[in-house]
Amino acid sequence: MNAQRRIVKAMIALLLASLPQYAQSTALAKLPAPRPLAAPDQPVDWLFIFKFNSATFPNQICAGSEPVTDSPGIFGGTVKAYKKGEHSQQYAYATSKSPKLVRGDGCVGATLNDPLGATFAQIYDKSGYHYVLWNDQFYDHPIASKGSPAGHSKGMAVWNDDGEGFVLQVSTPSWPGSGSKDHPRQNDGNTLGCIIDDDVEVSQHFFALKLTKADLVAVLHALANASVVTSQDRAELVQNGGPADVQAIVKTLGPESSSVTCTMAKLSTGVQLISKPSKMAAPPWQLASGKLDGLPLRAATWWATPMIYSTNSKTKIENWPASVNKPGPVAIATSGTWNGSPIGLTGGEGPDHNHAKIGVSTDKAKPLCIFSDLNQQGALRTGYAHPGQPMTSSQNGRGGTFYVLENQELFNSLSDLLKGNTAPEDLANGEEKPRPRRHQ
Repeated sequence: MNAQRRIVKAMIALLLASLPQYAQSTALAKLPAPRPLAAPDQPVDWLFIFKFNSATFPNQICAGSEPVTDSPGIFGGTVKAYKKGEHSQQYAYATSKSPKLVRGDGCVGATLNDPLGATFAQIYDKSGYHYVLWNDQFYDHPIASKGSPAGHSKGMAVWNDDGEGFVLQVSTPSWPGSGSKDHPRQNDGNTLGCIIDDDVEVSQHFFALKLTKADLVAVLHALANASVVTSQDRAELVQNGGPADVQAIVKTLGPESSSVTCTMAKLSTGVQLISKPSKMAAPPWQLASGKLDGLPLRAATWWATPMIYSTNSKTKIENWPASVNKPGPVAIATSGTWNGSPIGLTGGEGPDHNHAKIGVSTDKAKPLCIFSDLNQQGALRTGYAHPGQPMTSSQNGRGGTFYVLENQELFNSLSDLLKGNTAPEDLANGEEKPRPRRHQ
């Protein structure tokens, strides 16, 4: 009997001695935190990409490579034969390590070496990460598109078991439509240039940001506040997991929020995150200005009917929310400049338009760069764009987010990109609006 006890004690001691080694090997087996990538194995804190419209580089699809129609996309789908002259995947990009905008090589989002392709591939091609994707324009693949009052936000967040990862804000309708090769998108592509909807014709933007676990919680709360469109029932869109509090917030995503509060959070990178709820009926970029203490802004969005014109600090805005400071001037860029050549920045059908939602401070003492989900469309007053138009019209009545990054070099680059014509300022009582003026 004593011999048996000695054997049992020895086995227990051996097991206890092996636990630290086992725990260490288990920790080593954990997936690392996914990060924005400038290129494969080149992590950065943040990444910004501006995809040019197809008029900026006519008849040139990509720098250094050209996809062949019907060739397979690396994340699913085949390269589409879009109308000639209406396909562009050329781009400029900047990162936390190299903040000045420079031209990129290859087709953005279509290779394993470009920054967007490398960033997306690290999670799409590897099982085990947790993610949520949202987009109001999936066109039934895998879920139906939704209009107001659903959020106008598009993007994805991805994290490991510890809740560390990144968020990717996109302006592209219908991309990405799946976060994992284990759950491939059905009935449409999942690679830029391979989507039924031609979202590479006009300009688009992509902003990726590193997240700590606390950052992820803040981002998920902001997404819930903005009423993002997703589905808990589609594995392509939601793979929940990680810390219990993260999982709990993810489960709230999808339904329309009842919030009437525009929230603001500061993330570990210093980036400020603003979340507009659908039920706060206010012009989006004036709201961002107000949340930034009346900072004067210049923005380029899908500027189309119902247009909100440029405003000054005296412009009358009906029912301005009492919880938000009054906005400063907001100028709407209708054209920009790249290497001395003009770029169209209005919304509309055709190759010389813009669907990116980007802005900069016009106060040079505050070099802020802003990336958003929301267009400058809606109303400043009841009946603003047409008789009977309500204040909930268009983007006024939709949710979305703004990421506000302070960086002098990127600010200089974006300010140069947005140099061009400006929408006329709003005038009350229906006076004729002046012609666009040149922004210097």
